[in-house]
Amino acid sequence: MTRNYELKSINSKQEAEDLLKKSRNRIDEIDNELFDLIYQRTSIAKDIALSKEYLGMPVFDKNREDIVYKKIDDLCNDLGLDVEIINQIVNMLTILNKNEQEKILRRNVDG
Repeated sequence: MTRNYELKSINSKQEAEDLLKKSRNRIDEIDNELFDLIYQRTSIAKDIALSKEYLGMPVFDKNREDIVYKKIDDLCNDLGLDVEIINQIVNMLTILNKNEQEKILRRNVDG
C-alpha cells in the first residue's frame, strides 16, 4: 500500500492543467482497479459460502466482522482517513458479499 504522497507545487497554468489531466487519468485507472478488486472480492464470497455451508456456519460471522472493522480502524488511523466513511464503504462491500453468499446457498438448497 502506497502511503507516501507528496503535495505538488504548481507554478503555471500549464502545470495546473497537466496535473489535473494526469490526476484525473490516474483516478480513472484506480476506479477500474477498484471495480476489478470488488469483482474478485465478490467472487471469493462464493468459496466462503460453500465452505460455511459444509462447516454448518451461518453467513454472518460476528468475530470475523469485528476483526475486519478493527483492522479498518487501525489502517484509517495510520493513513489519516475518515474511519466513518471507510466503515460505510466496507459495510457496503460486506453486504454485497453476504448477498452473494446467500444467493449461492439458496441455489444449493433450491437445486
